[in-house]
Amino acid sequence: MARQRRSSGLPTRQQILDFIAGSDDPAGKREIARAFGLSGADKIALKTLLADMADEGLIDSAPGRAFHQAGGVPKVTVLRVTDVDDSGQAWAVPERWESDVPEPRLRVLERQGRGSALGVGDRILARTEQRGSGYAAHPMKKLLKGSELVLGVVHQEGEKGYWLRPVEKKERRELPISELGPAQAGDLVLAEKTGRPPRLTARVSQVLGDPFAPRSFSLIAIHKHGIPHEFPEAVTEEAARVAGQALGEREDLTHIPIVAIDPADARDHDDAVWAAPDEDPANKGGWKVIVAIADVSFYVRPGSALDKEARKRGNSVYFPDRVVPMLPETLSAHVCSLKEGEDRAALVCHLQVTKHGQLKSSRFTRARVRIAANIAYEDAQAAIDATVGQERIEVSSPTCSMPEIEADAPPVPPALVDGTLKPLWACWRALFEAREKRGPLELDLPERRVVLDEKGRIASVAPRERLDAHKLIEDYMIAANVAAARALEAKKAPVMYRDHEPPGREKLVALKDYLATFGVEFALGQVVRPSTFTHIIERVRATAGGADILPQIMEQILRTQSQAVYSPQNTGHFGLALGSYAHFTSPIRRYADLIVHRSLVRAYGLGEGGLTDGEAQAMDVTGELISQLERRAMEAERDTLDRYVAAYLSERVGDLVDCRITGVQPFGFFATVEGLGGDGLVPVSTLGREYFRYEETSHSLVGEESDERFTLGRRLKLRLVEANPVSGGLRFALPDAASAPRRGERRGRDEGKKRPAQGRRGRPANIRGGRR
Repeated sequence: MARQRRSSGLPTRQQILDFIAGSDDPAGKREIARAFGLSGADKIALKTLLADMADEGLIDSAPGRAFHQAGGVPKVTVLRVTDVDDSGQAWAVPERWESDVPEPRLRVLERQGRGSALGVGDRILARTEQRGSGYAAHPMKKLLKGSELVLGVVHQEGEKGYWLRPVEKKERRELPISELGPAQAGDLVLAEKTGRPPRLTARVSQVLGDPFAPRSFSLIAIHKHGIPHEFPEAVTEEAARVAGQALGEREDLTHIPIVAIDPADARDHDDAVWAAPDEDPANKGGWKVIVAIADVSFYVRPGSALDKEARKRGNSVYFPDRVVPMLPETLSAHVCSLKEGEDRAALVCHLQVTKHGQLKSSRFTRARVRIAANIAYEDAQAAIDATVGQERIEVSSPTCSMPEIEADAPPVPPALVDGTLKPLWACWRALFEAREKRGPLELDLPERRVVLDEKGRIASVAPRERLDAHKLIEDYMIAANVAAARALEAKKAPVMYRDHEPPGREKLVALKDYLATFGVEFALGQVVRPSTFTHIIERVRATAGGADILPQIMEQILRTQSQAVYSPQNTGHFGLALGSYAHFTSPIRRYADLIVHRSLVRAYGLGEGGLTDGEAQAMDVTGELISQLERRAMEAERDTLDRYVAAYLSERVGDLVDCRITGVQPFGFFATVEGLGGDGLVPVSTLGREYFRYEETSHSLVGEESDERFTLGRRLKLRLVEANPVSGGLRFALPDAASAPRRGERRGRDEGKKRPAQGRRGRPANIRGGRR
């Protein structure tokens, strides 16, 4: 392209866009400066202008600092093949894509020949061109696939032989180590697989330390699942910079004693609540409620380094020994966190709640709040329980003065109990009444809680207690989430819904067959509602011996549910029995909530930091991405809990432990330790000399001679044979079983067939409302 000279000064934004679009070669700052005849100070000014255009969403930069129009594809870039259709046509997407708009799908134009020489997963360097509304790619070079990393422990055989033992439970093959580097036997390492099957070797790329040391169990999960756990310098610098900005003009709510009720060890306080009787005569007997949520969108602006990193992470990940936050701690644990006595920026949901718990009205404002107290769930519950003997809860003035907390004061000062907690509980009774009438899915399945001592060692593993204080906060959060979704729908604004679809027919058929083994009827063809499953639970609980089988019935009902996802298309939330639902209440730790905040800011003209057009166009892609990242976080958290449980049980290898069967397959059954969790396999080969057949409908292994049944949910004592803290794997055997498989074993007829997993894996644990 010929040089475009201007009489003086910099080119306009449009001239730069026209040049980039018309250039046959990648256009970087040097090429743009040369094209417009810039030198000296103008080059410095051009650099600033290009940075501004990138911040405004007009251009993106490709690797090597070549620019292209935002949402476009660089002239030369690396692509990843995602599909080869029946005609042999290959399709690819950019390997790196940081624009707000969905990544484009490029048609790969190969030389004429017999079909595509490319396969799914291949990487190519290609020259791209726009054709009509789409893009085409001309391959220049086929690149090596990205190195496959494996996490494992180094062990030594003989004097010079070192092998890598993978930590993944399913990976049983050990790899010879070709390059050990500084690693030593016993080290936890990251290694690259090299060579080709069957001659694969491992090259150590990073030493992570002692696999049995405190904090190593979460570190294993972080590396195994590829969770970003260190913030780039540009992100932390930006966090420090935005943390100092003034709160600006906001509704002043600092006089209202709003409280944050959280886990005792919480550091990121997203939400705080307050309630008082409503003086509005049109809402007689009702309540006015404030749900104050950290105003993260005020600090994390679209397209910023903070925003890109938050989107990349999707959510915070919580382990027993650490939190991997979505935002740097400057924001997540300090400036955004709603801390006692500190003025904080909040996006506030003002609610009117009727005396029967219905949402009468809502409005959203940006406000300045000053939290009266950060209260642990247990302390809030204890404070309310102490008032049970009183005849009635007296509700004080909604603007009671802020209490001064003395050194020897109780965990919750009496003024806060009377002025804030009692009204909160009274209003919650109305919300709870509405919840019961709505009939959501209620499954009383305990969560495990790992308690560590001051040195990071395991002190205990026990079910997590669920208090009314937990339910109270959950119901206030659900109310605010519903209000946010409805407020955006009223403005026809983009909504990132939290969708939970009803169970599919195939899963309902499997549930019907399973319930039939307990003599419980379940009719297909009926309109399935959450209350349908609640009625099943009630019927089982009312039968003789129902309490013994109730946990496995509830687990099977949970497995029947679909996974909850994020999407701009509304399908309702089946589990909560709600027609419209979005996550609004946890923007410090969930990117979905940040999107909802931005949409509210834009829709209701609440100031800067609103949703951009690019973000609105990319809602589908963003929803898919953050749903995947949520599942990644859940798997990492679950894997880490399994490792802690295995470490806790490692001193009991050889003991008999109380177990319950959680999954049955043709090759054996899985069992979990009562009260602790963790899954371990009992292979069918260790069940004795008789043949056991697999009954899929009843999820059972049945002995042909003895008719002994190993059925889902059965409680039994098993011997703990192995507890591996590094993999999190457990292995059990019957109390009198030989340790080795029997000779000449007769294998079940169904062992070679693929069956859907019946174990804990895949259980949709993300359907609970409010904080989930």
